Amino acid sequence: MNRKGILIVVSGFSGAGKGTVMKGLLGKYDNYALSISATTRAPREGEQHGREYFFLSREEFEKMIAKDELIEYAKYVENYYGTPKAYVEEQLNAGKDVILEIEIQGALKVKEKFPETLLLFVTPPDAKTLRERLIGRGTETPEVIDMRMKRAAEEAEGMEQYDYLMINDDLDTCIEEMHRIIQGEHRKSFRNVPFIERIREELKEV
Repeated sequence: MNRKGILIVVSGFSGAGKGTVMKGLLGKYDNYALSISATTRAPREGEQHGREYFFLSREEFEKMIAKDELIEYAKYVENYYGTPKAYVEEQLNAGKDVILEIEIQGALKVKEKFPETLLLFVTPPDAKTLRERLIGRGTETPEVIDMRMKRAAEEAEGMEQYDYLMINDDLDTCIEEMHRIIQGEHRKSFRNVPFIERIREELKEV
């Protein structure tokens, strides 16, 4: 049976390890595709158009907004970031499950536009672990860590709007659990309407 891919949005606190979970999932299974965002910011050293991002001019990006060619978009520090619809649909039609890694506001916008989207939220087992992971990165000042913890407290207000919580305590367990949830989603009856209709017809003919 030719199955269409599922659109999955993964969000989580900064330091929850969602990037690491995504990398593990994509490395272990080949039926996933990570959505590539479009941005108006300049490429950093080593970044390639179509790999890390689709790098666009402000004019090109605003044209995409006008033509409704983005699933969602936002503006951060004078630059636009967004998810091109065509790329995602191409991957879904090829049977890939497409993962978008975006924050809560963007996630809810996607769910509004595409109600069949699966929303997953990655969280550490507790706040203490989150702080330890942020400190462990060794890249941020205590002030920035405090800011990220405050932001996490705000984001926690929206957790119950997600379909599933992924508790990232042990990385391998979290990757396996996420894979199982996504594969289980494919069996939901609303995602299998053509199959249901076909078997109904066959049974009538019998």
